[in-house]
Amino acid sequence: VKWFRMSAEQGYAEAQYNLGNSYANGEGVPQDYKQAVKWYTKSAEQGYAKAQYNLGVMYENGKGVPQDHIHAVKWYRKSAEQGYAMAQNNLGVKYDEGKGVPQDYKESIKWYTKSAEQGYARAQYNLGVMYDIGEGVPQDDKEAFAWWSVAKANGEELAEKNLCIVTKEMTKEQIAEAQSLSTEIYNRIEANRRD
Repeated sequence: VKWFRMSAEQGYAEAQYNLGNSYANGEGVPQDYKQAVKWYTKSAEQGYAKAQYNLGVMYENGKGVPQDHIHAVKWYRKSAEQGYAMAQNNLGVKYDEGKGVPQDYKESIKWYTKSAEQGYARAQYNLGVMYDIGEGVPQDDKEAFAWWSVAKANGEELAEKNLCIVTKEMTKEQIAEAQSLSTEIYNRIEANRRD
């Protein structure tokens, strides 16, 4: 923590972010959410995407600051626009739920897709839900199955239960098509990771 603090006080965004994490998690210092917010803010204002995301989480959960969904969206958006997958997913959730922004399922789909295409399993799961219920996209069991299959392959435990449910509603031919689609999606995501 000593070295993080020295670098952070000299204005290094990554060190400020790391010091914020130390305070948020009580690692090497007593846990102090207000100090975490202070250091995340310094880093986030310099454009550090991970700090912007963490600051959004602090505002969303009311840790170290009063809960404020509008500020959470502000910081998630800044991080998401830099391509940070977790922020893209959380911004999608905000549009999905209409917290801090007007509810907009199409905008939610946009951000879930950006995150999911980077391999973020929770966004893949969320995208499957949107296809399953037809919010922001036409209802499509095959797309839901495909995204949940990819999410499951990436470690999202919630996807397995939904796969079991949707499979019961599909024919063998639809399942075969959905499996082919999930393989295509998975391979595309893996190819993007290598680029």
